[in-house]
Amino acid sequence: MMNKNSARLRRSRQTRAKIHELGAVRLSVHRTNCHIYAKIFSAPGDKVLVSASTVEKELRALLKHGGNRKAAEAVGQRIAEKAKALGIETVAFDRSGFRYHGRVKALAEAARAGGLKF
Repeated sequence: MMNKNSARLRRSRQTRAKIHELGAVRLSVHRTNCHIYAKIFSAPGDKVLVSASTVEKELRALLKHGGNRKAAEAVGQRIAEKAKALGIETVAFDRSGFRYHGRVKALAEAARAGGLKF
């Protein structure tokens, strides 16, 4: 029997296999009820180059709640800023099996607005 989480993980495996095939730098998103996390992995997938989340001290000071769309937009902007500082322009968006909707979409759009190309 497939539950919600194992179905999500199955979907994420398919996406990651395709991104690995492309050999692209990967922007991975993870969300929980209280927080949202974003990481940029190197092309082989062995190193985290940049990360941002609602758990960071700077973002916690700005946000009242880490599990809403406003928080996701802040994380998206932050990950874009950090990536630009390292010279990362294009990434492959890995939504980790989550639907491209709500917080995941807000994060992606904020990262695009920050100058990242998907």
